[in-house]
Amino acid sequence: MTSAAHEPMTSLSTPSSERRPRDAGTWPSIAIGLIWFVVGLDALFGPDIVTSNGSGTNTSSTPSAVVLALFAFLTSWVVARYAFRQPK
Repeated sequence: MTSAAHEPMTSLSTPSSERRPRDAGTWPSIAIGLIWFVVGLDALFGPDIVTSNGSGTNTSSTPSAVVLALFAFLTSWVVARYAFRQPK
């Protein structure tokens, strides 16, 4: 005695493309978050920028995170501008 399937066979495992997040804003959001996470790590553990005059009597110290935050802001702005723009 033989039997026939009434419905076509479907695979039990889902394709890997369906496991990925479908929201287009996920990866840019993660990138911007990581940028600012690195700025925070640099603020905690990074060196200072030390400047002094010619004779070395007057010195000034600035955290390197200040400079890094400027570039992080510009990078975040560019990533957000191009990743989250609305199609016309």
